[in-house]
Amino acid sequence: MQGGKISRLLNNLTDMKALFHKVPLRLENSFSIRHDKAPNFGTIWHYHPELEIQYVIKGEGVRFIGDNISNFSSGELILLGENLPHTWRCNEAYFHPNSELEVEAIVIHFLPVCLGKDLLNLPEAYLIPKLFEKAKKGMVIHGKAREKMDKLLFSAIKATNLDRIIILLSILKTLAETDEYTTIATSQHSFNQSTETDTIRLNKVYNYTLSNYKKEISLNEISSISNLSVTSFCRYFKLMTKKTYYDFLIEIRVSHACRALIEDKLPTEVICFECGFNNVSNFYRHFKKVTGMTPLDYKRTYLNKP
Repeated sequence: MQGGKISRLLNNLTDMKALFHKVPLRLENSFSIRHDKAPNFGTIWHYHPELEIQYVIKGEGVRFIGDNISNFSSGELILLGENLPHTWRCNEAYFHPNSELEVEAIVIHFLPVCLGKDLLNLPEAYLIPKLFEKAKKGMVIHGKAREKMDKLLFSAIKATNLDRIIILLSILKTLAETDEYTTIATSQHSFNQSTETDTIRLNKVYNYTLSNYKKEISLNEISSISNLSVTSFCRYFKLMTKKTYYDFLIEIRVSHACRALIEDKLPTEVICFECGFNNVSNFYRHFKKVTGMTPLDYKRTYLNKP
């Protein structure tokens, strides 16, 4: 399932306050690169001043980037700009105690000036500042550029000394010159920094929602998760996310429905109930409101069926 396709359809989504994340960096390095293998990607909604390249080698679930909620799956390559809030939340199966599932990713973090401010001012490097500007909305990289990046990223893991710099420049060159990408967020995302208490509370809310979206979730139930009264929770959630909790819940359900439609393993009516909608007409109405298409049109479009 191509998460980038869905990202063009789902608009006006989460605007949660994000937690500042300090990216670890060794003193002898100008940027960080990791090859991660873990049970899941964690759940913390965060931001940092470094740009981020995330290549998902294995894993699937829902990602939150700026104001966008979309599905992700193995093979997805993303470039995120400075201070763009994000999180990758794996499917629930990855969190089961006895799960044998594993995620794998290559992640690079680098500041815009990690190779020196003068580099960005060189006339030959004019495409790099333009790339950093485009990255402020987030970019999903496709096609031949993604294939080329695959080789560069695996080379970057093993590189040392000057080879690290040369490969990073090659990566930036590839990203700067390609037009094979999809923008993720609908605008350059603006957000309020949050306290750790705010972040923990919101993470509890959306983690509970992602784990329980298939069933009915009452306001009493979700407000108790956040240790607030229903009235206080509704006010708090609207203030923090600029939408109601039920709007957020519907967007999560539609996102999962999009994945199921593209996987094409279940009838649409079954997908409706599997994704937490209590009747088919409700499902069709909400699906079209979020995506601009009926489930059938969506399925035909992305499966190229007549």
